[in-house]
Amino acid sequence: MSVINKIRERSGLAVGVIAVSLILFIVGGDLLGGRSLLFGGDQQKIGEIAGKSIAYPDFNAKVDELRAQFEQQSGRAPAEQDLTQIREQAWNQMLFEIAYQEQFDKLGLKVSPEELVDMVQGNNISPAVRQAFTNPQTGVFDKSGIISYLKGLKNLPPQQQQAWASFEKNLASDRLREKYEGLMRLSVFATTAEAQKEYQAQNTKADVKFLFVPYYAINDTTIKVTDSQLQDYLGKHKDAYPGTDSRSIQYVTFSVAPSKEDSATLYNEIKTLARGLGAAQNDSTFAQQNSDVRVPLYLTAGEMPEQLRASIPTFSPGGIYGPFREGNTYFIYKYGGTKKDTSFTARASHILIQPTAKTDSAKADARRRAEAILTQIQGGASFEALAQTNSADGSAQNGGDLGYFKNNGQMVKPFESAVFAATSAGLIPRLVETDFGFHIIKVTQPKTNILYRVAAIAKTITPSQITRDEALRKADQFASDVRTKEAFDAKVKEDKSLVMATADRIPESANQINALTDARAVVRWAFDDKTDMNTVSDPFEIGDQYVIAVLTGKTDKDEVTVADYRNELTAKVRNQLKGEQIVAKLGNASGSLEALAQKYGAGALVETVPDVNMATGFLRSAGVDPTALGTAFGLKPGKRSKPVVGESGVLVLETTRITPAPAVADYAIYKTQLQQNNASRTGFYINEAIKEAAKVEDRRAKFY
Repeated sequence: MSVINKIRERSGLAVGVIAVSLILFIVGGDLLGGRSLLFGGDQQKIGEIAGKSIAYPDFNAKVDELRAQFEQQSGRAPAEQDLTQIREQAWNQMLFEIAYQEQFDKLGLKVSPEELVDMVQGNNISPAVRQAFTNPQTGVFDKSGIISYLKGLKNLPPQQQQAWASFEKNLASDRLREKYEGLMRLSVFATTAEAQKEYQAQNTKADVKFLFVPYYAINDTTIKVTDSQLQDYLGKHKDAYPGTDSRSIQYVTFSVAPSKEDSATLYNEIKTLARGLGAAQNDSTFAQQNSDVRVPLYLTAGEMPEQLRASIPTFSPGGIYGPFREGNTYFIYKYGGTKKDTSFTARASHILIQPTAKTDSAKADARRRAEAILTQIQGGASFEALAQTNSADGSAQNGGDLGYFKNNGQMVKPFESAVFAATSAGLIPRLVETDFGFHIIKVTQPKTNILYRVAAIAKTITPSQITRDEALRKADQFASDVRTKEAFDAKVKEDKSLVMATADRIPESANQINALTDARAVVRWAFDDKTDMNTVSDPFEIGDQYVIAVLTGKTDKDEVTVADYRNELTAKVRNQLKGEQIVAKLGNASGSLEALAQKYGAGALVETVPDVNMATGFLRSAGVDPTALGTAFGLKPGKRSKPVVGESGVLVLETTRITPAPAVADYAIYKTQLQQNNASRTGFYINEAIKEAAKVEDRRAKFY
């Protein structure tokens, strides 16, 4: 009996211990981890704005509020990436409510109740309200709809009432910001002298001939750079190398890629699904229930993947097409006929010739160049080749191909009209002018409004548990074998299947490391006070791979050292030393530039650049070099400079001709241009200035 009594006496204590253990297990991350709500004090501080300390519970309450709004609007729980954006939104709201509000109060800026009513249902309705109450079918905003909504607001669920209150609060905040930025924008001004200087920079032209000896003409291995030289350079250029809290790592990955067995299993499954799709009476429902990826039921030819589009000539009602593989996903389709779309789709290629300046002469020159290219194509020249070498558009690398597009405003009006006016494929025999310049257009697929009904099932190959277990086993084995940086390097060198990647100066708030997304766990490990230099991590599961990292570097924002920027500093100092060698070898730089280049030897070249200007000057092989450009415009025609140590090499310049900018009576266009450029950056400058004045301290990375 005594044993039983002892158990009874201890049972209360045992239950208590178990209860406490469970609580600590469930919420230990909050109570005993980095957030440490039990101990309070500075450990709860998530940041500081304008002298006001932000506690973790207060910040997290705002995050929870925004999370609830997200779930209500999207109908789903936020993913990790969504949570990152929600936390950023919460932080920006706090920044606004504290730092911005301080500025508003100083100026007496407010949004009155009457002004808010006017924004919601008055004569000056906010764009946000218009968007929220615009009929998506007709695209028409109906004011009566919002009035009706507000009348019935009290009868709506509390969550919707709260959502509306938050919406109105955001409207007021946006209006305050608009007022403040509007005041600041009105302070932006460009003087006539500034406009005149800009005009001269854009329109004064020079013909420049120069000798260029690039730094790469001297082998890096021949230049020895000492730490004292690096330290000296850093001391003279401190502003260019700010201190940051960062970490550098090296890492290897063990992919959890689907095996051949996984692929074969899925292939057999999708063949079974193909038979089911073919027999299904309601094929669209069957496809939705069995597909990993939602594919629209009706597709234009342009929206189809290439393999399916190639099958269009063989389409027959009820036919099954596929499986087609795209990456790790198999697709099967069931064709069910066609219908007419309300809009048309076409495919075209173009060559864009842009004027070099906003002048009539530049525009005329661009037209002449475009007409010459059009003539070449009409004579049999390759459209694609000429696009690659002449087009100013990003599509040039694809031979001018723009892919498929609709006649719904995706392209500028003159371009769209020309393409959709064509009744067959081929070159449009005239130039088409838009605000971007002159276009030479080839229609590769003429307009069509046919929609194809294709019920689609997409199944993605995923690694089986056996595959995952095997990848984890390999990662665990690697981690257990290497506990030091030396062992890590040796193992990677020994195992040819492993590739070591490097990530330098990772900020504490980073979510991504190189191509590794959602890598927050690795970042937090690297910044953990317990993680020493050259420490090797345990495996981290990130997406479909296991990652093992080793900490290779740390930087401190309050103490900048040569080691923090060794590669950048070495390149700068090395180029300085190369510049000194090149200048010494060039001597007094007498004789013709060609003779000087021949005398110098390998690496030296002579180039001529006509009509270069100060605003956008590009010196061919020497690239954009402000020092060299300023030197060229400072020379009198026919004169030569001394060797100039530039950005990418040493130059000796001769200005053969300077064409002054034509005299104009009015610089209003350039004054407006400067003011618009400065005004467009006002919002960014305001935000940076307010954050700087508020001495913002952001410690969120310690908590998430």
